Amino acid sequence: INNAGIAHVGNLEGTSEEDFDRIYNVNVKGVFNCLKAGIPLMKEKGGSVINVASIASIVGIADRFAYSMSKGAVYTMTLSIAKDYLPYNIRCNCIAPARIHTPFVDGFIAKNYPGQEKEMFEKLSKTQPIGRMGKPEEVASQVLYLVSDEASFITGSCYPIDGGYITLNS
Repeated sequence: INNAGIAHVGNLEGTSEEDFDRIYNVNVKGVFNCLKAGIPLMKEKGGSVINVASIASIVGIADRFAYSMSKGAVYTMTLSIAKDYLPYNIRCNCIAPARIHTPFVDGFIAKNYPGQEKEMFEKLSKTQPIGRMGKPEEVASQVLYLVSDEASFITGSCYPIDGGYITLNS
């Protein structure tokens, strides 16, 4: 399970090359390096890889230029791994969560919206059509299914875990 990710708030003009490189190095190269180390070990017996992308890899989100780029790369790496390693019985899928309430979210809000944490938490929660952020356990359940034998016919797919965000906001 490749779950590397850091965020950056900013559109193209609000993203420095340093910001872009930092996001790329963690979100893209982190997943690349894990795949590079793990796939050769899996070739003999097969297995399942889950990459954590984001809804930002599927739809545009304002002021998330570098983050969206990086998670889009995770999504397309998923497709490549699924196709290239199918002969080795390696399945590769990704999940695309919306906002999931974790310490990462709390830290992101505190860093980017100091003094407005409560208001921003409520605002961000309400952007989800279901009316709240997701829970880590909800993501874990999807991942558990995708790595199980019950999902043995699934590869090269991306699963939004988004409280209706993609479908109901289009």
